[in-house]
Amino acid sequence: MPGKLGRPTKERLAILRNQASQLLWYGKIETTQARAKELRPYVEKLITKAVNTYDDVVEVEKVTKDKKGKEIRTKTYKDGPKKLAARRAVMAKTYDLQEVKEFNEKKSDFKKRTQDHQHPLMEKLFDELAPKYAQRKEEIGQGGGYTRIYLLGERRGDGAERAIIELV
Repeated sequence: MPGKLGRPTKERLAILRNQASQLLWYGKIETTQARAKELRPYVEKLITKAVNTYDDVVEVEKVTKDKKGKEIRTKTYKDGPKKLAARRAVMAKTYDLQEVKEFNEKKSDFKKRTQDHQHPLMEKLFDELAPKYAQRKEEIGQGGGYTRIYLLGERRGDGAERAIIELV
């Protein structure tokens, strides 16, 4: 039995999940007006979750021994419990996109650039987008409103209303 968007629930959620991943990765996608209106609250909830928890970081001290038996202490930062839970919740609602090798980039340069990134989309959301929107929230005093929809007119062929949805 088709639901919203004229699709069964599994298909509709797969479309939303895919489009949300693409929107967060590229910042802007073109789709139909109906899909854009369905996508807006889906993405805004993900961004809000990231904004509310992006600064929950725990400092961990790790002790290792070298070949001579000397102790080496290193400090690392890990996600706190709230950020970890939010990250997992967002990962459940998006696809894990991977970095793409640039056109003239050497394989060794690509590996060096991406060696620290296990989940590039999550890192982009929590390290770039969330601080940006948290600062915007502080300045304007408004949470939400992270997306904007532009209407482009009817699509040739089936007459569906086209739209661009982008991150503000």
